[in-house]
Amino acid sequence: MRRSLAALAALSFTLLAAGCSADSGSPAATGTPAAAAPASADPAAAASADAALSADTQAICAQAARTSTNFGTNFAADYATLVGAAAQGAEAKARAQEKVDRTVDGYSYALTDMAKLTDDPALKKALSGMGAQVTTLKGDLSKIDDKTLADLHATLDAACGKS
Repeated sequence: MRRSLAALAALSFTLLAAGCSADSGSPAATGTPAAAAPASADPAAAASADAALSADTQAICAQAARTSTNFGTNFAADYATLVGAAAQGAEAKARAQEKVDRTVDGYSYALTDMAKLTDDPALKKALSGMGAQVTTLKGDLSKIDDKTLADLHATLDAACGKS
């Protein structure tokens, strides 16, 4: 199950990143539907896209910022559900725990994956460190709070030249 989640996260990142780096006149940038893509992606084309994106620090920074914001929103909702599920029994609590764990794992994976993709050494170090920190926090979800999320954003902002 984790491998399929990891593959889904990687695919989502690739699709979002491709949309971020599109020309202003391309279908992805204008919001108009593109021609139907083949069911399976060409590995050579994917590698070429990754190589082009690896040098686009701004696109990776923008994607990481969106991913971080989405994580904060999703984690808050999932954690509230987890707290509320405690009163609903063991099965509800287990489902809620699984959901919050997937959210944290997905964020950590996305950060680590973006770190592997970028050529920028400072950004690579920041994203790798953030991914490791999020993985560590999974052991105690109560430590993921507004301050922790703000610190993660500050780390990203500093690596992306926004501070």
